[in-house]
Amino acid sequence: MNDRKHDELETPAPLPRRQLLEWAGLGGALLGTSLFSRSVEAGPAAPPPKASEVPDAPAVRYQSVRVHDLDLFYREAGPPNAPVLLLLHGFPSSSFMFRELIPKLAARYRVIAPDYPGFGQSSFPPATSFRYSFESLARVLEGFTDKLGLRRYALYVQDYGAPLGFRLALSHPDRVSALVIQNGNAYAEGLTPLWDPIRAYWQEPTAAHREALRGFLTPEGIRGQYLLGVPKELQARFSPDGWTLDASRIGRPGNVDVQLDLFGDYQSNVALYPRFQAFFRAQKPPTLIVWGKHDPFFSVAGARAYLRDLPDAELSLLDAGHFALETHANEIARSIRSFLAKRL
Repeated sequence: MNDRKHDELETPAPLPRRQLLEWAGLGGALLGTSLFSRSVEAGPAAPPPKASEVPDAPAVRYQSVRVHDLDLFYREAGPPNAPVLLLLHGFPSSSFMFRELIPKLAARYRVIAPDYPGFGQSSFPPATSFRYSFESLARVLEGFTDKLGLRRYALYVQDYGAPLGFRLALSHPDRVSALVIQNGNAYAEGLTPLWDPIRAYWQEPTAAHREALRGFLTPEGIRGQYLLGVPKELQARFSPDGWTLDASRIGRPGNVDVQLDLFGDYQSNVALYPRFQAFFRAQKPPTLIVWGKHDPFFSVAGARAYLRDLPDAELSLLDAGHFALETHANEIARSIRSFLAKRL
């Protein structure tokens, strides 16, 4: 749907600046409050479908491929000759975030979701032998697409996946058949006050400013990134598996400092925003924007900003947070199927 005509959900009031910054600095101190502790009673159950009405979900294959002397893990499902949908995960997650979405799309599309170096099940080379920057990660992803022979694909991007996917698009604009953007930013107005401690690190990369960011990387801080701002009645939909896996991967020796390096390098993505926007205007890829409107990191203003350069984009605001797939996988899958059926 076009947001300007069919915006059915109200824009949420922004979270108080003090609350956001306290949460960031304290590494999830808010997690002990009732915001995250209230249980939710399930509503009346719908009658189960008949066995004959439930199709088998396509099998997901778990594989790895060697790219630039690194083992890149990826999930894949769907017919090998079908249109490709490349799923690019965010921070601090991995392709695990797509575990529910992949089977819902694989009947008609070849769905591929890699883990980046240092994330998920992919290689975690030491920072002495691999420079952890968005340029380096994008170069590895480009090698990944070449290795798999992906010459045309739609991109699903979330969080870190947005600048990485848009970097791929700048390198090979002819390969991008469509964009699905889920809480992935490309406009300055999309950055909320929660970015202020990171901005301070960009402006003055001191040890004190670097240390102030470690709260985002604790188990409590990672859990908070899933739940902060999400309405209480939706929090029972979250499986703890997501943040537990993320915390275990981020907590590997040396990985916190790698992630702090990437926090510092994120400013290189902001510097590329004008080029990303120029790509949108010049190429006009068919675009679907599905956005959790309670995202504490990327605002609804950042979602609507895409319409300046992509006026024909479809925008749907969901009653969800930063990790909208955790609560709205069915709704997002339906939107993607409808969108791609019309545009591909």
